[in-house]
Amino acid sequence: MTALPLRAEVRRQLSRRRTLVVFAVLVALPLVLVAAFALGRSDDPTTARGFVDLAQDSGANLVVFALFASTGFLLVVVVALFAGDPVPSEASWSSLRYLLTAPVRRERLLRQKLVAAALFSGAAFVFLPAWTLLVGGLAYGWGPYVGPTGDQLGYPLVLARLGLVVLYLALSLGVVGAFAFFLGTLTDAPLAAVGGAVVLWIVCAILDQITALGGLRQGLPGHFAFAWADALAPTVDYSAMAQGALWSVGYAVVLVAAAVWRFLRKDVTS
Repeated sequence: MTALPLRAEVRRQLSRRRTLVVFAVLVALPLVLVAAFALGRSDDPTTARGFVDLAQDSGANLVVFALFASTGFLLVVVVALFAGDPVPSEASWSSLRYLLTAPVRRERLLRQKLVAAALFSGAAFVFLPAWTLLVGGLAYGWGPYVGPTGDQLGYPLVLARLGLVVLYLALSLGVVGAFAFFLGTLTDAPLAAVGGAVVLWIVCAILDQITALGGLRQGLPGHFAFAWADALAPTVDYSAMAQGALWSVGYAVVLVAAAVWRFLRKDVTS
């Protein structure tokens, strides 16, 4: 029998309370948004309409606003939780040393943990827009997506564009998961790994506001976080998304390699 099969790791992560909490929050988010719009409805005309102003135009518009509202923090925390928690949790439960003597090779353990983290993060990225589209469609109808400039995208084109948005989010936030995973190989405290990745994102967001850094800001994680909005234009401009994805993938490869190198040489005493 293969030691530590992926299905066993997936079942293990499914049973975790933090997994249930994450998806409960994702379930609640579009419901809270619909309730908030119902309570705070305003008939005042606006000259410039953004994602929030257009959120009630259709289910697709609510999806876009939900992604816009969650990109800067909520999805960051979700990815950090799924990637940064598994390894230090095993250490805090005093089961990491047992797993490594089962025997499970260290590189295999890291691979299974990383693959499971990617699967759950990907599931969250797909679930949020899919569930929000259902809630938004029932609340606001199934009309076309209406952009801030008045351009419209009908079905099934808007679904394809939302798929592109989800793919870009998964790539651009990969740096968060990779950094959380790296920190998870350095500490036995899950909160330190998760919190460290979130703090990195926040610090980079602050630095990104310093215009004196000039072109250096393009190399900061999160600089292209909202480039996915280009995918919703009538004609897609891939340049910003390509840069954001390349930076994120590059950082992720280096950080995952560093995590493997460190863990293979770590004296596991937990």
